[in-house]
Amino acid sequence: MTDDVPRSTPSRRDLLSAAAVTAITAGLPSIAEGKAGDKPTKPHAHKGHRTMSTITTKDGTEIYYKDWGKGPVVTFSHGWPLNADAWDGQMLFLAQHGYRVVAHDRRGHGRSSQASNNNDMNGYADDLAAVIETLDLKDATLVGHSTGGGEVARYIGRHGTRRVKKAVLIAAVPPIMLKTPANPEGLPIEVFDGIRAGVAGDRSQYYKNLAIAFYGANRPGAKVSQGTLDQFWLWSMQAGAKNAYESVKAFSETDFTEDLKKFDIPTLVLHGEDDQIVPVKDSAVKSAKLIKGAKDVYYPGAPHGITATHADQVNAELLKFLKS
Repeated sequence: MTDDVPRSTPSRRDLLSAAAVTAITAGLPSIAEGKAGDKPTKPHAHKGHRTMSTITTKDGTEIYYKDWGKGPVVTFSHGWPLNADAWDGQMLFLAQHGYRVVAHDRRGHGRSSQASNNNDMNGYADDLAAVIETLDLKDATLVGHSTGGGEVARYIGRHGTRRVKKAVLIAAVPPIMLKTPANPEGLPIEVFDGIRAGVAGDRSQYYKNLAIAFYGANRPGAKVSQGTLDQFWLWSMQAGAKNAYESVKAFSETDFTEDLKKFDIPTLVLHGEDDQIVPVKDSAVKSAKLIKGAKDVYYPGAPHGITATHADQVNAELLKFLKS
């Protein structure tokens, strides 16, 4: 377009609209800054800075969280490449049963900012720590699904259990997914290279295909709604391409063995026996042996996404464990 396009004379409606916008925006600084003379609160170097629905970590990443209910605290760490909404079935249930439930979107996922750096387990664990400490959560039960289970494990290995009462690992990636000389039962690197290729290529179609195996919809007699498959795609597409790509290395190559050995709190391990994403024998079975006193429960024929496909059973197991 050129600069010599004739401009029409503003109408009375245009002038009134402009005046209204000016009046509204003029008041915004006073709302944001508070009363005159108030000193702005500086972000804590370790805890992070809190706003209504986000905290800002020490590296400047905004982490979205939701915080429902009152009572004993339960936090939730979601799987790849989803976000906190994947926990809604568990959060609503527990909030209705007298618990305070907190879930955040991992950096680069959902409503959190798409950070270029720290897309690894140490970064994820530190973000969880920032949420816990900024909200001053105490005696919390940490629940993690899939990659989120790795996040919980690394949090405990890195930050200890001073604020933790119990832990739950659901279809979680620890101890390590990748096939190595020390872990010959693991999945070969080519599997994860294929995931990276899917994210770097037509990731929209890749996520649609992945949802089928995630929820076991490809098994005879499976009853998985189209809505469940669609929401997986929706949540996945909210993850940044760079973040999702780099997270593959984080969830597949991180060795959580030493982290699991540091668990000194009651721990529940849940896993589907027909998990096509995180094979049960190389994950939950091994994790339960590494965590002192862990209780492990296995669901015959259940897929990776058991928080959706077996929500009633998972919820009942969680509530039972929380009350124990």
